[in-house]
Amino acid sequence: MRSVSEIATPSSNWASAASIGLNTNILEINLINLILVLGILFYYGKGVFSLINFLDNRERTILNTIRDAEDRHKEASNKLSKARSRLQQAKVKADEIRINGLTQMDREQRDLVDAADEDLKGLEDSKNYAIRFEKQRAIEQVRRQVSRLASERALETLNTRLDNQLHLRMIDYHIGLFRAMDNKSE
Repeated sequence: MRSVSEIATPSSNWASAASIGLNTNILEINLINLILVLGILFYYGKGVFSLINFLDNRERTILNTIRDAEDRHKEASNKLSKARSRLQQAKVKADEIRINGLTQMDREQRDLVDAADEDLKGLEDSKNYAIRFEKQRAIEQVRRQVSRLASERALETLNTRLDNQLHLRMIDYHIGLFRAMDNKSE
């Protein structure tokens, strides 16, 4: 691309009579110089305007992208803070559940121990009752057996020692007792 001064100034190859030059004296500017300058600016200015438009569009695109990225960053930050808050709440809830679970486990353990103690006491009472019952039953059985043996021995003794004369004396004695009792009651 050639510069404006190359276009406007005569080249050494050009004939000096046919050369076109750029008059830099402001007071001597004429219409041709003005048209030439405006033409050059217009010719090269099209690219500048399209470049400016392209750069403006690019700037708007970049700014929109930055704005979108900032919005997404704010949204992500908000979501992160909400997620952290929910995580903290979940940790607190988990601690509460763990504490409640441990408390309930301790309570149930105490209840089981108490129930086992009560069952043990009930079993001990049942055992003692069964022992007393069996003891009384054994005592009663021994009494009956002793009573039976005593009766058998007494009967044997009576049968061996009791003769008719002793038998008659005993009958008379008991009749006398009955008469004495009868006399007292009158």
